Amino acid sequence: MNQESAPEALLRRAAAGDEEAFRALYRQLSGAIYRFALHMSGNEGVAEEVTQEAFLVLVRDPGRYDPNRATLKAFLYGVARNHTLRAMEKESHFAPFVQEQEGSSSDEHSGPVIVDPSADANEDLLRREQIGRVRRAVLTLPPVYREAVVLCDLQEMSYEEAAHTLGCAPGTLRSRLHRGREMLATRLRATERRLAAAADGLPRGFGVRPRAQFS
Repeated sequence: MNQESAPEALLRRAAAGDEEAFRALYRQLSGAIYRFALHMSGNEGVAEEVTQEAFLVLVRDPGRYDPNRATLKAFLYGVARNHTLRAMEKESHFAPFVQEQEGSSSDEHSGPVIVDPSADANEDLLRREQIGRVRRAVLTLPPVYREAVVLCDLQEMSYEEAAHTLGCAPGTLRSRLHRGREMLATRLRATERRLAAAADGLPRGFGVRPRAQFS
C-alpha cells in the first residue's frame, strides 16, 4: 500500500473535503469493522449500525483521531467496540454467557484452526460447519475474553494494536487471549461430544453414508 492510499492519508484528504477519499477509506476499512462487530454481537443489524456509527465519528469530528497514539484502524476498532458493547447491553437476544474472573485456568489450550485449501466438496462442507460452530462458541464467551479472541484470532490484529483498542497492557491482552482460547476449546469439545452422542443414537444407516459409498 502506497502512502497516498494509507488510511491516515485518506482521512486527511477527507477532512479537507475530498469525498472520494472518504469513500475509499470506507471501502478499505469498513469490512474489518463490520466483521468485528458481527463476531462480537452475532447480529448483522447491530454490525451494520456499529460500522456506520464508527465512520460517522470520522465525519463529525475527524480531529478525535490522534495519529500519535494509534493507527486509524485501531482507533475505529475502539469506537466500534464501545458501540458494540453498548448495543449488547441493550439487546436481550444475544447468546448467553457466564462471567469468569481473569486469571482462572484450564488444563488445555486451543490454537488457530488450520484448514486445508485443497479440501474436496465434502471436506469443504465439514469446514463450513466447523467454522459455524467456532463462531457460535465465540459468542458464548464473556465479552472481555470474546473481544480478545475476535481481535487477535479472527481479525488477526497484532497484540500491540489489540491491547490499545481494548485499553489494556499487552500482557493483560495475552492473558485474556490465552484464557479465551482455553474456554473456546472447552466449549467446542462439549459441542463435539454432543454431536457424537447424537450420532451414536441414530439408527444404523441413517444420515450421512459412509465415505466408501461415494468412491
